Amino acid sequence: MKAPNFNLLDQDGKMHNLSDYKGKKVLLYFYPKDMTSGCTVEAQSFRDNLDELKSRGVVVFGVSKDDVKSHKKFCEKESLNFDLLSDESTEVCMAYGVWVEKSMYGKKYMGIQRESFLIDENGEIIKHYEKVKPEEHVAEILADLN
Repeated sequence: MKAPNFNLLDQDGKMHNLSDYKGKKVLLYFYPKDMTSGCTVEAQSFRDNLDELKSRGVVVFGVSKDDVKSHKKFCEKESLNFDLLSDESTEVCMAYGVWVEKSMYGKKYMGIQRESFLIDENGEIIKHYEKVKPEEHVAEILADLN
């Protein structure tokens, strides 16, 4: 399946487009919110394993609804070494099917489902990770890349 294209700003205000990464694998991971416990664990895991992912030709992007300023703060606080993309409009989240109805304490609301997509060098989704566990996710990706 062809991966939906995106045009999103990173934490430094730089625009990223999926087509800019043709010829490379892209791991697009969607997460609910900057500086929350699960999202921090997941981001730290990508940070700590980035060299291994890069050695396998993978570019990593985190995507949430948070704005560029929030992403900048999160990157600095956690010394993140990859880009976080801001999807304030949720257009990209909707295109990937991760903008869903959630429920907490009986209250329903719309939010980002923690899921990831591994996209090949030609822009095709080769793996869709659903029900991601933040502490295990990177190991799962690395196993699939072997």
